[in-house]
Amino acid sequence: MFAPIIFMSAMLAPGSTEITIYNQGLGFVKDIRTVKLRKGQQKVNVEDVAQLIDATSVGFKCLNNPGSISVLEQNYQYDLVSPQAILEKSVGKRVRFTRSMGNAKETVQGILMSSPTSVVNTGNGNQYSYNGLVIKADDGRIILSPQGEIDVMEMPDGLISRPSLLWELESDKDQNAEMELSYLTGGMSWTANYVLTLGASDVSDIQGWVTLNNQSGLSFLDASLKLLAGDVNVVRPQGRGGARGGGGFDMAAMKSEAGFKEESLFEYHLYTLGRPASVRNKETKQLSLLEGSNVPFKKQIVFDSMAGYGNYYPSEGEIGVGALTPLVKIKFTNDKASNLGMPMPAGKIRMYQRDSKGSLQYLGEDMINHTPRDEKISLNVGRSFDVRADRKRTDFKRLSSNSFRESFQIEVRNRKQEDATIYLYERHWGDWKVTDKSDNFVKEDANTMVFELKLKAGEVKTVTYTVDTKW
Repeated sequence: MFAPIIFMSAMLAPGSTEITIYNQGLGFVKDIRTVKLRKGQQKVNVEDVAQLIDATSVGFKCLNNPGSISVLEQNYQYDLVSPQAILEKSVGKRVRFTRSMGNAKETVQGILMSSPTSVVNTGNGNQYSYNGLVIKADDGRIILSPQGEIDVMEMPDGLISRPSLLWELESDKDQNAEMELSYLTGGMSWTANYVLTLGASDVSDIQGWVTLNNQSGLSFLDASLKLLAGDVNVVRPQGRGGARGGGGFDMAAMKSEAGFKEESLFEYHLYTLGRPASVRNKETKQLSLLEGSNVPFKKQIVFDSMAGYGNYYPSEGEIGVGALTPLVKIKFTNDKASNLGMPMPAGKIRMYQRDSKGSLQYLGEDMINHTPRDEKISLNVGRSFDVRADRKRTDFKRLSSNSFRESFQIEVRNRKQEDATIYLYERHWGDWKVTDKSDNFVKEDANTMVFELKLKAGEVKTVTYTVDTKW
């Protein structure tokens, strides 16, 4: 015979909750709970667990008496009390319905035949149909979709106020057990966002923020907060349940005892907040991640008319010709020499610069992937207003069935009131060789050559070259 259910939710140890949030929309929750157990089998109800818990991931450990408790059975109960749930479970039972008819009110008693919130899957898993309220009154009337108040005569069984785990335990003695509970939950995510403020002397300031989003169905108060950056492989279950080596930072936020501390973990990076944090359900929270000052950067104006075509270069096509507008790129290195040198989690970088009156202006934004220290970062800001080019193929001649000769002309115009350095990317595939050129270039890789052009204010320059290609 089982002892009465013991409720553990009130015995959650203060300050014992720890949550680790992953980039993949997943949270790992650990907390410590105490409960007075009797020797033998009994049922324990564990409240205050995330509504999107993956019940198959639950871990249990008795901390003060290891091995003294066995979990025989576990049930996850998530049928929460709500008007919809009560009405759905009251179908077939007696209800009382009150509606207003002008200045008068009518009260009808009868059997609830259909809940107004019921849905029926039509077969494809995505479309549903709506069933309105249907009452069979005691006088024989069938009342369809009435508007008014509904009183149920009794509370349906099986509804609970909060998601709970119901355990069937066996203890080998009477004891006050201190138990560690751990589980994975969906509905939790974090992203990194950065603000890069460009200075007038080719140095910048960068500030990183962490944005947390908790949609798990549970608030975590005064929890130890950790973030894991990296591409963790997650097997997504079908149906309900769960979520649908670097050095330390040298940044101001990392030096603060209340800020994030970074460490390597396996092949990932773990960030631990140095103070308790409350992450409430349906809340978006921002926390400072890092700060850096006087980061050297380089601005580049880049023409790259064939970017993204890969090996599918057309043998006789005109792709990449015509009027061109260059990309503007900001490049810097994530190393200590640049006052950085840290693992930077993937996120969006927004770029700003102050105008002549000192007002901050938005320039553009780009995304970065997880970036280890000592790696280079290249950001697309936007397109230049005052630099233009026209590119055309001036000659084409077939040399054989699998080779041809092409000549190109690119006119670059600097309409700025200051000198500018322009980078002109030209791409070719197959076995290619430049046989004539107006300017020197650097062969960056097997498919790319780069012309670096220094144009004075208002200067126009024309670059020409001839290339032989064999497939």
